[in-house]
Amino acid sequence: MEEKVLQLVTYALPTIITGVIAYYFFNQHTKNEEGRRRYLLQKEAQKDALPLRLQAYERMTLFLERINPAKLLIRVAPDSTDKDNYEATLISHIENEFDHNLTQQIYMTDDCWTIIKAAKNATIQLIRKAAMNSDSADKLRETILNELLEKEPPSNAALGFVKKEITELW
Repeated sequence: MEEKVLQLVTYALPTIITGVIAYYFFNQHTKNEEGRRRYLLQKEAQKDALPLRLQAYERMTLFLERINPAKLLIRVAPDSTDKDNYEATLISHIENEFDHNLTQQIYMTDDCWTIIKAAKNATIQLIRKAAMNSDSADKLRETILNELLEKEPPSNAALGFVKKEITELW
């Protein structure tokens, strides 16, 4: 009886070993195929998303250029000498531009979007600070321009970050 069990084990052992090895290789092959399919799908999705991402960065670059105080002051002239009205008009233009581009954030990294928002808020703060030291719309424009002679506009730092991110897309 022991001899028959030993003989059965002797015949079954190579089959069991072959089965285990076959299972291992089949499992590895399946994992490799799944990884390859996932890679191809991701590559295809990235190819389709790249133009949308570039367009979002392009639009936000335009936004940053448009809120640059020097360019904003040229584009938005005061209607009267009332500095409060002019301050509100400038801030309104910035907010409207930003609201118009809100959806672009889904194509950008969180860091980039945060820096763009910070540039917008810093520009608004620059305008508000200049308005405190001005008594007319023309004086407000002059104060803002003098401020820009001393330091770069906030949008320049954000623009540099956007350009850096675009180079990382390639």
